[in-house]
Amino acid sequence: MTKIKYFLLLIVASLVFYNCTGGSGEPEPFDHEAQALIDNDSLVSFLQKHYFDTSIDSIKPLVAGETALLDDVNLHTQNITEDEIDYTLYYYVNNIGTPSPVKDFPTKMDSIFVKYQGIEIATTDSLSVFETKTTPIWFTLNGVIRGWSYGFTNFKSGENVTDNGPITYVNGGQGILFIPSGLAYRNSGTLTIPANSNLLFYIHLWDIVEGTDHDNDGLASSLEDPDGDGDPRNDDTDGDLYPNYVDVDDDGDGTLTKDEDANGDGDPRNDFSGESTTLPDYLNPDVS
Repeated sequence: MTKIKYFLLLIVASLVFYNCTGGSGEPEPFDHEAQALIDNDSLVSFLQKHYFDTSIDSIKPLVAGETALLDDVNLHTQNITEDEIDYTLYYYVNNIGTPSPVKDFPTKMDSIFVKYQGIEIATTDSLSVFETKTTPIWFTLNGVIRGWSYGFTNFKSGENVTDNGPITYVNGGQGILFIPSGLAYRNSGTLTIPANSNLLFYIHLWDIVEGTDHDNDGLASSLEDPDGDGDPRNDDTDGDLYPNYVDVDDDGDGTLTKDEDANGDGDPRNDFSGESTTLPDYLNPDVS
């Protein structure tokens, strides 16, 4: 009897595997473009059914007399293309941020000091908190989910008013990010977040490091984008598998990027010692 049960389980498992792979033995490619449309429909539905309750600084199910998030003037959209797929990220601004000393909006490569609460939008009527950080923590925006990389560029930092006590900030950027799954954990998910989950984050942006330089080569990581596509993560001039923004010798000529600054102005991008007038020394392996 036990052998029969075992045999039946093998048959069921084989059928499940066959159906999931289309009978080819290889997983069928996931349709991220179709999922992006599904995600946006779900987010729009959620935004239509909820409002921001200013009395408790929180999202609540829509009630008579309140304005749906989708129609709230504080809600904004950000159109993003990643891997040739179009996404819409929604963000709600409570406070854009008033940094002191003055700082600009962070780039997608800068470091941020932030506290947050992460919530899975399980359905249009169900929310599930998966993480809360009440103590601010540093992140670099190139190393987080893409929804954060883009979303935080819409907020500014605040003012450090620490005075012989705990680190304290005021007037920081505060809002909510509504992130489609394609800009989060996609179809893989995590141990606590199911695949294809839309997420929302309540965020407080306290501080940033402007011009974050991951490899300390004198060039801000956001500027190490020689192909000009807006994504320094895919630029590897010398083909050593280290993107330029974490490579101390971008052209692999044996001379550090920071030392290929012939005019000494601190910017290797405008130094042309070789025959090329379009390729600066730090990207030209023929000049060291």
